[in-house]
Amino acid sequence: MKKTIDIITLGCSKNLVDSEQLIRQLEASGYHVEHDPEEPQGDIAVINTCGFIGDAKEESINMILEFAQAKEEGVLDKLFVMGCLSERYLKELQIEIPQVDKFYGKFDWKGLLADLGKNYDPKLHLERSLTTPDHYAYLKISEGCDRTCSYCAIPIITGKHVSRPMEDILDEVKLLVGQGVREFQVIAQELTYYGVDLYKKQRLPELIERMAAIPGVEWIRLHYAYPAHFPYDLLRVMRENDNVCKYLDIALQHISDNMLSKMRRNVTKADTLEMIRRMRAEVPGIHIRTTLMVGHPGETEQDFEELKDFVREVKFDRMGAFAYSEEEGTFSAKNYEDEISDDVKQARLSELMDIQQSVSAEVAQRKVGTEQRVIIDRIEGEYFIGRTQYDSPEVDPEVLIKDEGQDIEIGYFYDVKISGSDDFDLYGDLI
Repeated sequence: MKKTIDIITLGCSKNLVDSEQLIRQLEASGYHVEHDPEEPQGDIAVINTCGFIGDAKEESINMILEFAQAKEEGVLDKLFVMGCLSERYLKELQIEIPQVDKFYGKFDWKGLLADLGKNYDPKLHLERSLTTPDHYAYLKISEGCDRTCSYCAIPIITGKHVSRPMEDILDEVKLLVGQGVREFQVIAQELTYYGVDLYKKQRLPELIERMAAIPGVEWIRLHYAYPAHFPYDLLRVMRENDNVCKYLDIALQHISDNMLSKMRRNVTKADTLEMIRRMRAEVPGIHIRTTLMVGHPGETEQDFEELKDFVREVKFDRMGAFAYSEEEGTFSAKNYEDEISDDVKQARLSELMDIQQSVSAEVAQRKVGTEQRVIIDRIEGEYFIGRTQYDSPEVDPEVLIKDEGQDIEIGYFYDVKISGSDDFDLYGDLI
């Protein structure tokens, strides 16, 4: 009888890719793997942790403690921990939570296989067991980051930017297409730096263009770009290739020159506004997703007012925001005092998101009456749930189509007329 291993993934989609690679190796070694079970199913559990900001670290610690208790109660035989939190706080965690059999960092999880008496199979290095629906996958093209943003601990955790060889990425895409994947979410800590380390120049536009030429690739969506030194040829690739979604996730963090300087973003307000203008001019209809930060040390009321005006005027199609939390080892922690109270941070965050809520409602309303190509992700209650090219899984609006006996299959594309909207989601009818 196969032994069962539970793998719990916390944090971002980049962690999810790591878990999927580990699952494939474990399954090839004869294990049955459950991903994100509601309660322990197997004799062994592996928790893939996040260590990015305070809330994520707390979630990871709580999950480890929950499974440590299950081990003490005899529900589990062994408990392993890997990922970013483990990479960052390895020694501290070993002391604080001795119930864990072994901690692994973000990049040494292959040692887990050896500790289970199994060997890593290099022939499977491009293979993953997908935890997403069969029709889409996340595609990680690099690790690490060379940027030096004041608040960010990612370079401390993951190290320098390391691009994957282009041919490896393209081979993986072909492999996934052969398994039925039609949609690819291209991810990295910093997409736009892709290729600089390997090829001495930015090669993201070339990579995406070559991906778009692979038969069976229906949608490509880009996540986590950086505004400084943006590779504008990417806009041409997006404009000229119908299967490259008119969508870009680019974290801007702030708009006032005072804050951009303190955050060490290597970009100005004028640069940012010109970049957005150019994106919208060169790719008509592009949907820009961004992330903004409030409460960074030195943010004045004037800076915050400037940020609110920016959100009102630019009208981002998709936007998230979070409050600054001091991360040890970062430039901010070493050089600035975290003088803004949590109450002020949360009040600013709420105010900013209230502004965006009305913007999002406007964006959704503009789609009413239009025809959209929609991919169907699942059935939920009396609705088929899908997305347009402007919507990434988990984070963006969805399209709800009433189940009235239509011939609709999950994972396929349909033309839908948008009939209504609310603050976030759209409603549509099959054409």
